[in-house]
Amino acid sequence: MINRFTAVAAGAALAALSLAPAFAQSAISSAAPMSMTHGSMSSMTAEHGMPPGGDGYAYTGKPDLAATISLVKAGGGPTNFSIATALTALVGPALTTAEVNKLTKQYGKAAVGNFITVQNFAVTQSAATAMAAGVTFPASNISGKTLAARLVGLGVPGNNGAFATGTMLDHLVTHGIHESTMAAIDAKFGAKLDANYHQISNQAFYDLAQALGAKSVKLAAFH
Repeated sequence: MINRFTAVAAGAALAALSLAPAFAQSAISSAAPMSMTHGSMSSMTAEHGMPPGGDGYAYTGKPDLAATISLVKAGGGPTNFSIATALTALVGPALTTAEVNKLTKQYGKAAVGNFITVQNFAVTQSAATAMAAGVTFPASNISGKTLAARLVGLGVPGNNGAFATGTMLDHLVTHGIHESTMAAIDAKFGAKLDANYHQISNQAFYDLAQALGAKSVKLAAFH
C-alpha cells in the first residue's frame, strides 16, 4: 500500500506523476487522441490559462512508472513531497539553490512560491487519483543525475526538441491523470496559477537539461 501510494505522487510534479498496465489502458482509452497539443486548438487559448500548444505534445501511451516512483521518493514521498527536496536529490544543493535564485530573479518571488505550492499540490492530487485506481508500482529507485536526465527526456518527444512539462507529466502519470490533475489545480488555484506552474517548470527543466550537458534540448516557447 505504501509503495503504491508513494509511486503515484511523482506525477505532477514537476511535476511529477503514475500507473500500472491495467490502469494505464483505462486511462488511455478515456484520454483524447494523441495530438501535437492538449485539447483542441479552438479551446487551447483558455485551457488551463495557457496559449495554444503551451502544454506540449499529448502523449497517450504507457507511463514510465520507474521514473514516477523514483521522483516521488526523491521528493520525500506523497504526503511530504517537496520539489525543492527532489531537485536537491537530483542535482545537489548548490545547483538547486542557484536555480531557485535564478528563477526568482526571472519571475519574481511570488510566482516561484506559487509554482512550488501548485507543484506539491499536483503530486498529492495525482497520488489520490492513482490510489483510487488501485495502481501498482515497480520497486525502482533511479537516482541523482540519471533520474534528472530521464525526466528531461520524457518531456521532449513530439515537441521539436523543446522540453514541455505537459508531455513529461503525460509520460509520468498518463494523459488522463495529468488532465484531471490540471482540472483540480484550476478549481483550487485558478487557471492563471496552473499556467504559471507549467511556465516556470518549462524553464526549470530546460535549465536542468543545460546543466546536465544536454545542449540540444530547446526552451519551450511558453516559458
